[in-house]
Amino acid sequence: MSKERVQREQLAAIFKLLRENQDTFGEVCSKSLQNSKDKAFQEAAMWKIQLWLHNGHLNVSEWNRLTHFNNPYGFMEYNYTDIKRSVDLIPMLKYYQLLPVPSGSTDGCIRCAVVGTGGILNGSKMGTEIDSHDYVFRMNGAVTKGFEEDVGNKTSVYVHTSFSLTQSIIGLGESFKRIPHDEGIIYVMIPEGLRDFEWLEGLLGKKRMTYGSYKGYRPFTFYSDRFREDKFYVLHPDFLRYIRNRFLPSKTLETSHWAIYRPTNGAFTLFLALHTCDIVNAYGFITADHSKYPNYYIHRNTKTRVIFYINHDYNVEIKTWKKLHDAGIINLYQRQEKPNPTVT
Repeated sequence: MSKERVQREQLAAIFKLLRENQDTFGEVCSKSLQNSKDKAFQEAAMWKIQLWLHNGHLNVSEWNRLTHFNNPYGFMEYNYTDIKRSVDLIPMLKYYQLLPVPSGSTDGCIRCAVVGTGGILNGSKMGTEIDSHDYVFRMNGAVTKGFEEDVGNKTSVYVHTSFSLTQSIIGLGESFKRIPHDEGIIYVMIPEGLRDFEWLEGLLGKKRMTYGSYKGYRPFTFYSDRFREDKFYVLHPDFLRYIRNRFLPSKTLETSHWAIYRPTNGAFTLFLALHTCDIVNAYGFITADHSKYPNYYIHRNTKTRVIFYINHDYNVEIKTWKKLHDAGIINLYQRQEKPNPTVT
């Protein structure tokens, strides 16, 4: 069978999947964000944007289009063969819709909590409320053990890069021995750089890496026995670029440092939820009064300053979360009372 025929059949399968799922994009739930009356949000939103990257997507013409954009928004300065080798391992989607409407739902709505790692959750007692959602998104060093009262212990979707996953395990030690592994968990990867495509090759090829940033690593061992290929998704560069350009543009893009700017993993996770859930509540995200709280909620007895990394624009995210909250797009957890005293 020729390559062209294989690609045609793969594309046909994608379109069939889209047709079969076309009734699941917010047409049942009256509270769906796709029905939002907020003009600015609707003008920015592209509900049919390509969310996922997988086998069948990458050919020469698509490669040529995406090489105009730097990572993680495209494949500028990458090698076609290297990237295609990894992308071709990403299985075709069994379900295009990330999250099904919960069984027993009376209104057809999907309610999601997106939980960041911000210190604002320290002493919040939001755990029960967070776990009451149909689905809970977490990212990075999503520590729950010992912090259930504040952050809950349920994880439905875990979003990560290869770097955030490995560094969270290394940096958090006993607090985070392994990533969330709830039954039925969905893993979503943000392909932020070449090392992520190397990681994908090791993960989906189930092999020890013999080259690159993760030489000697066996990526599949980081996911426990909960890993299933039909519950593993990779975000498409088009989606990442769309979020940056339409919702989180930064003045950094107008400077000589434009190439390093990208939204945080938490930001990409929140917007993923906004495109896959009907009702979204955000917890542990940065707010204007961030200086009152430690950097992370796991810093229970220490007052640590929030670190503003140069490749992110935290001020843009602070303003965006408040704007979305005020518009009723999300419900952003904000503390009104004084935080608990901390020891310096």
